[in-house]
Amino acid sequence: MSDFVKPVRGSGDMPDHIMLSIRGDAATTMTVTWRTDIENKNGYVLYWEDGADDVMRCEAETDVFISDIDRSSMFWAHLENLKPDTKYRYTCGNDAFRSDTYWFTTAPEKFDKFKFICVSDQQKGDPHDCPDYSWFNGFLKRVLAEHPDTRFILTGGDNTDCGQHEVQWNGAFSGLVGVAEHIPFMMTLGNHDNRGFKDYKNCIGRYYSEPAEFFGKQFKGSYPDNGPENWKTENYTFDYGNVHFSVLGVNGPEDVNAWMIDDLSKTDKTWKIGTYHFPICYSGSNLQNYDAYPVMTEGFEMLDLVFSGHEHNFARSFPRRNEELHAEPSKGTVHYMLGNSNQNPPGTRSVQKIWHSAFYVQEEQGAMVCIVEVDGDRMTLTAQMDDGRIADRCVIDKAKDEILPYALPSRFNRTRMLYRGMDLGILAAPTPCCQKDGVWFVPMASLITFAGGSVEKTAGKVSMELYGRTAVFTEGSDTAQTDRGELHLPASVFRGDCAQLYIPADGCRAFDMRWAYAPYNNFISFEHESEDRPVTVQP
Repeated sequence: MSDFVKPVRGSGDMPDHIMLSIRGDAATTMTVTWRTDIENKNGYVLYWEDGADDVMRCEAETDVFISDIDRSSMFWAHLENLKPDTKYRYTCGNDAFRSDTYWFTTAPEKFDKFKFICVSDQQKGDPHDCPDYSWFNGFLKRVLAEHPDTRFILTGGDNTDCGQHEVQWNGAFSGLVGVAEHIPFMMTLGNHDNRGFKDYKNCIGRYYSEPAEFFGKQFKGSYPDNGPENWKTENYTFDYGNVHFSVLGVNGPEDVNAWMIDDLSKTDKTWKIGTYHFPICYSGSNLQNYDAYPVMTEGFEMLDLVFSGHEHNFARSFPRRNEELHAEPSKGTVHYMLGNSNQNPPGTRSVQKIWHSAFYVQEEQGAMVCIVEVDGDRMTLTAQMDDGRIADRCVIDKAKDEILPYALPSRFNRTRMLYRGMDLGILAAPTPCCQKDGVWFVPMASLITFAGGSVEKTAGKVSMELYGRTAVFTEGSDTAQTDRGELHLPASVFRGDCAQLYIPADGCRAFDMRWAYAPYNNFISFEHESEDRPVTVQP
């Protein structure tokens, strides 16, 4: 178009957005990604062993990226037949416009000891038209200076604030200058990375792109093309040493779960590590995990460890499987919430849940990084703040089947009732859940009160409202009257401890809730997919 004007940080003659990534065997391959304006049709990488004179050339794949503000050429060069554990230097571009000279190091040929770092939720939306990632850039460089043996960076998602607008990616890559040209940057897709606005300037008409259009167009040649059909690029796997990594996007959960199960069943690596932006063992008082559970439960529970983000605070779970919490890593998946890495205090107010063995409310104006050290069947994870304070350091030891420091999940001698992982405390202490004739009964009035709903007790009846749903339960009846008609219960309501009405746990369906019993720990947990914060009306 004749009136087209290049935006601030728009693509130009010279290569920019230069990024390394792992797309094949990390010992013998390396992928280089870069961007130029649309006038540059072809590109290639010149590379050579550090200190050698023999220069090799690799032609790049290319495609056009038309965004909301710019038109660019994307380039992906796949360097192959490299020597393991070798330092290389390279430049990218074409005959007329070439980048500076950068370097990278390939992985050893056979190894099971290495280090990588994890960051998450480094998104920035300010200034709105030119997001400033300079602080994050400095933070990454400080961390890498302290850990020069870091092999790659893995993210937990939300690499941008609104990934359907290229101004956001331009900002994000300004935060990777001097970093991603030297060390592979392996991104997980977060919900903000596929978020956009019909009117970006005024933030009107929010939407989420499925698949993540801008993410896919920029990185389809950067990451392995081995994800599920229709959801490639935002889902991929790669191996490094004795670890198999499953990088999972936030879209198409049914397809992703089937793909994940098939993929994980084929790997023989010692460790299976996943990344998924939304935390399964979340910490927000009003959050939920319906995005993944229960539809992706089988896939997730094949993993040893899952890194997540989204909540901008740190938490580590006990090994979890089949709703149960254990101490031994062989008995479940450890869910590890990474915290935020770019001075983004959480908007949710987090609380420690029954499933957390370690927890830190990161509400201060700081940043966190996780340093992961793999050593055979032993893995050390350190969650560290930018000022050096350690929020958590744990060791997962497969050989000894233990996690240090030692921590035991709760096992109750009277069945507890939990909502979103929170114990109802004194509210339900004198009225434990009970089982009669194979049916679990709960003092549901306490649950609804705790969740923020309204409860009215009358003779032989209790009326409840939560999340816009209403239900009336009657003593001696196996039918509840709800706003959607009658709800049949698996057993009749009875009067239990403290003369309260005990209702079959399945009655929670009246409020669109789900429930599960954890035999090992002896608790019943309730979930709801709404993230509203119910507050009863004060007339």
